[in-house]
Amino acid sequence: MHITLITPAPSGSRAGNRATADRWASLLENAGHRVSVVTEYDGAPCDLFIALHAWRSHDAIQTFRKYWPETPLILVLTGTDIYRHQQEYPLPTRASMAAADVLIGLHALVSEDIPEEFAGKLLTLYQSANEIPPASNKAAATETFDVCVIGHLREEKDSLRAAMAARLLPDESRVRILNAGKPHNAEWQALAEQEVAANPRFKWLGELDKPSTQELMAQCQLMVMSSVMEGGANAVSEACCAGLPIIASDIPGNRGLLGNDYQGYYPARDHVALATLLQKAESDPEFLKCLTEQVNELAPLFTPENEQRSLERALEMALQRRSNLED
Repeated sequence: MHITLITPAPSGSRAGNRATADRWASLLENAGHRVSVVTEYDGAPCDLFIALHAWRSHDAIQTFRKYWPETPLILVLTGTDIYRHQQEYPLPTRASMAAADVLIGLHALVSEDIPEEFAGKLLTLYQSANEIPPASNKAAATETFDVCVIGHLREEKDSLRAAMAARLLPDESRVRILNAGKPHNAEWQALAEQEVAANPRFKWLGELDKPSTQELMAQCQLMVMSSVMEGGANAVSEACCAGLPIIASDIPGNRGLLGNDYQGYYPARDHVALATLLQKAESDPEFLKCLTEQVNELAPLFTPENEQRSLERALEMALQRRSNLED
């Protein structure tokens, strides 16, 4: 089957949408399909169309449906689709949802935050992680307690929240925040530079490639996922597969991956609560062990085999739904 997959992120981008598109192309090709990854769509024929991002891909989806009304369409819902664009741009975002035969959600709670009329065509897919060296629990053996924050610096990620929390830690704390990410704009560039200058516990690493990001995870004792909205962060999958414990903001996108019983949540945007958890992770080995055990238990969810099976199931659902509509 020839599949066209559209993403807003261009080739070479390290944005999450591009990483997802490239990984899925590989998985689908492993399953015997031919995949074309594009950033613009001109109406070319295909056997099945996959769109990443309901709002950003709206024009492409409408063009596809105009030219190929009987061809199956799968739409992947991003965090901004679910938690922002539904409210800011409801007509194009929901039109994309309505046009799709299958919706893919990247965490288990997406059904609670989309219109009920679309819940019947929703499939949950857990993004997989590449093989990552296991994180070494060396908190007591090093001069610093390294905590990584991974993701582009932008409002949705609340990217400097861990740095703000680290400022509140006592003088004897060994916590160091290692932030890897490209600034979204000049304002975020300036904010990161200001934090570097003012906060001795903060180190900004800039944008890292995949091997360097994996090496960062392997050297750290903890990761903070501080997003205020998230569709299902691949960094969470990678941390779980690396055995790297996570402290996460209490939002649906994190709970939908880590589960309601996970012990490492703090209220989103609350750096005081985050500071308390950072100090507890550094000073309480049992707490850190508990988080580590929990992420290790979750790791089997995030295998390439599971992700490929979910993709194949999405294809089957789309083909079946389109067939039923034609009958």
